[in-house]
Amino acid sequence: MPIDTGDLTITRLARTSGVKRETVRFYEQRGLLPPPPRSAAGYRLYSRDDARRIRFIKRAQALGFTLEEVAALLALRATPGNACAAVKAQAEAKIVDIEARIAALRAMKRTLATIAADCVTGVATMGECPILVALDVGAKGNST
Repeated sequence: MPIDTGDLTITRLARTSGVKRETVRFYEQRGLLPPPPRSAAGYRLYSRDDARRIRFIKRAQALGFTLEEVAALLALRATPGNACAAVKAQAEAKIVDIEARIAALRAMKRTLATIAADCVTGVATMGECPILVALDVGAKGNST
């Protein structure tokens, strides 16, 4: 079977999509990319749609979606008759998740700033370092 000019080898697909070949293989293993047909020589042959799909995956990841969530978005996109409301619900859930992570990061920052401020001179010995003491106390208090 002759190779269509739209067919891409894994190297060309990776280059076109801005990822590494290992990423393409990983997405295949995770089911995010359909198994590609092979050439007579056994090379995987990808389409321009596969490149588009990889760029979709990467953009979704950049917005904080996990690969499982990306798979759900891809499934919604592929199902005829699905309303945009389902995708909007996924996006709103991600916003809530991001807001929770931001709050957690702010709390970490406040705590770290507080214990760093306790280290006034920075010349205490390691056993007396307020930062290490605070981390050690926190670790002992959380152990079971």
